[in-house]
Amino acid sequence: MISRVLVPMDESEMAEHALKYALEAHPDAEITVLHIVGEPSAMMGKAVGLALEDDFEEAVEERASQVDERAHEIAQTYEKEITTDVAWGRPAKAIINQAADFDTVVIGSHGGKLADRLFVGNVAEKVFRHSPVPVTVVR
Repeated sequence: MISRVLVPMDESEMAEHALKYALEAHPDAEITVLHIVGEPSAMMGKAVGLALEDDFEEAVEERASQVDERAHEIAQTYEKEITTDVAWGRPAKAIINQAADFDTVVIGSHGGKLADRLFVGNVAEKVFRHSPVPVTVVR
């Protein structure tokens, strides 16, 4: 029986579909939405900007708050309470590192903008291949 579900979420439509799927498929499970703030690199302008902030933790929380708010809005339509969490690092690695604490991961098939997908790689595929728990990829 699945009692704990991890749903990685960014600003993408596919991530919203994944959360809706998790809420429908696992109505009795505890659902945690995880938003990952990426590590700075030449390809990730937003993350570089975060690294330059005076109060890094506050800046991370501010960036994550929009995703958290949207996740809670979606959960409210299902009359379900969820928890949210924020991680820092490479998205696939951060998801895989937390996955062991859950029974399953429900992830959108792709996320972000086209440029993000080209430079960051296919996060869903990496999670699917390396997760220590079953993964459902939603499109």
